[in-house]
Amino acid sequence: MDKRFLMFFGAGVVVIAIAVTLVLTSNKGSHLALQGEVLKVRSGELDAQNTIAVLDFRLENPSNVPFVVKDVVVTLTPQKGDPVDGVNVSKSDLKRLFQYNRFLGDQYNDGLSIEDTIPPHGKVDRMVATRFEVSRPDMESAKSVRLHIEDVDGPMFETTYNLK
Repeated sequence: MDKRFLMFFGAGVVVIAIAVTLVLTSNKGSHLALQGEVLKVRSGELDAQNTIAVLDFRLENPSNVPFVVKDVVVTLTPQKGDPVDGVNVSKSDLKRLFQYNRFLGDQYNDGLSIEDTIPPHGKVDRMVATRFEVSRPDMESAKSVRLHIEDVDGPMFETTYNLK
């Protein structure tokens, strides 16, 4: 092959590689994804067949786009049997929940609910309280709790907190 052709071919490959790198790095913030973890799980018995769980968690939105909550689902994975979805306590009822159930401790964070927004490049501490139709011994022997949060535009965030 001609030396001149190889030189231009090599220069073309370098220019294309630089262009691809610039395109990929400039679009990095456009991809909506949350990062985070459950910091603490508190639980207590409401009656013989119902248990309440309070999840305190931290979320970070590293993207350039706000994350608007469409749905929050908390699922308990028991020692035996199928996973159990909880029924979330509304944000407006959290104050009463903590007032009348002192065994849960204090409310440290605001609740997370539908239409809440996690701003671009923001970090927030939130909580969710969920009632499970399981007894206290079943809750205490459970393997894990999974927190699933969905954005109005489709992206999802999911994390699991191992109870054992």
